[in-house]
Amino acid sequence: MRRNGRPSLTAAERRELVRNRLIDSRLTPNAISMTGLALNVLAAVLVWERLYFLGGIAFIVGSIMDTLDGRYSRMSGKGTPFGAFLDSTLDRIEEGIVLTAVAADFAREGRAGAAAAVVIAVLASLMVSYTRARAEALGVECKVGIATRAVRVTILSVGLIFARGASIGDFSLLAGAVYVLAALSVITVIQRIWHVRGVLSR
Repeated sequence: MRRNGRPSLTAAERRELVRNRLIDSRLTPNAISMTGLALNVLAAVLVWERLYFLGGIAFIVGSIMDTLDGRYSRMSGKGTPFGAFLDSTLDRIEEGIVLTAVAADFAREGRAGAAAAVVIAVLASLMVSYTRARAEALGVECKVGIATRAVRVTILSVGLIFARGASIGDFSLLAGAVYVLAALSVITVIQRIWHVRGVLSR
């Protein structure tokens, strides 16, 4: 098929063209990582201001950037050991800073139980990542468990988008999302400990 006298590109050829242009550009994986950080900081500020819907959108886009930086690094060959370290470090900071804003908002409303659940969710989320890193240092692959980062991001995103006052229906799912996030993260830590114990005991 031709357009304006030129053969049209197939979907695969268009993807390849975009890929080559990105690789030839000055865009770096670290720049994508820092953009993700900036968006998550913005999300935390918006949550503090109780603009939950906008905070949820910023959190979702920032989390997508966190996914793209690793893929772009592998695709472009621009990745570095420091870049991989920075990516993992920023992922933990970004998740923690948004949850901290949520905890502060609950505390401001006098909802001690919900604020405590956020603290548990933060600690357990960090332990989910730590158990994997420690296991892999021992030579054990450890990707098991319910609450992977993608699942945690999805749960928190739903909570923010459908928080009361987020202008989408008369919902109030933020506290519920935090309780689910805390519970699943704790379960995941236990699953990973049990998995590593089983592998090392063979």
